[in-house]
Amino acid sequence: MRKRRDRIQKLVELLKSAETLHLKEAARLLAVSEMTLRRDVNDSGAFPVNLLGGYLMLATEQKQGMHYFISDQQQHHVEAKQHIGKLAASLIEENDTVFFDCGTTTPHIIDHIDDYLSFTAICYSLNVCLALQKKKYCKVILCGGQFMETNAIFTSITPNSPLDVLCPSKAFISAAGISIKGVTCFNLQEVNWKNRAMARSYQNILVVDHSKFDAQQAAYIGSLADFDLMISDNVPDNYHSYCQKNHITVLT
Repeated sequence: MRKRRDRIQKLVELLKSAETLHLKEAARLLAVSEMTLRRDVNDSGAFPVNLLGGYLMLATEQKQGMHYFISDQQQHHVEAKQHIGKLAASLIEENDTVFFDCGTTTPHIIDHIDDYLSFTAICYSLNVCLALQKKKYCKVILCGGQFMETNAIFTSITPNSPLDVLCPSKAFISAAGISIKGVTCFNLQEVNWKNRAMARSYQNILVVDHSKFDAQQAAYIGSLADFDLMISDNVPDNYHSYCQKNHITVLT
């Protein structure tokens, strides 16, 4: 327990100057394995460090409204999200223009992108922007507006946005609920960006873990048939059948 506290304290000091650190780099600096450091942070709820995707940051620097991303959801189904992230990242090609939705699976996608891949990323979420800035050859376009503390996204305050003039080659869309009736999320503020990206994108890709199936939330994104591809760790048989009938490719 003492060693863990000492490591966390050293990590806090590093983050005071670096603001964010990749898990791999932090483990190297502290001379421990990534698994040990991940366990330290996950098991140390009283300590002021959060792990978001593959990046560590000080919890004390986070707005209270970001609690949904960092504390409540990011540690749920981590292995599933890492699996999905790796599959999704493998689809991104040189010079792609990619829209990244908000959510705790998205940083896992970014974490698995080749560090030497040149691509353009469009996002509207603070946690996604923080992850993308670590990719040296990525050009980041942030859809700005008013910052919403409830889900750490920016919402447009004018009719225009970068998505009016950009056509993503791929749009990775996350959801909190999937049923045959439709794809849904928690927050109405997110729907505008999701719909704008899907309307412009050449390929719409739904990224969801197994816990989202047969669930329905308040904000309607669209029909499952609006997607070209679905990536998950485990897809129920009835959804496989639906996807096959509607020409939706499934990756697991």
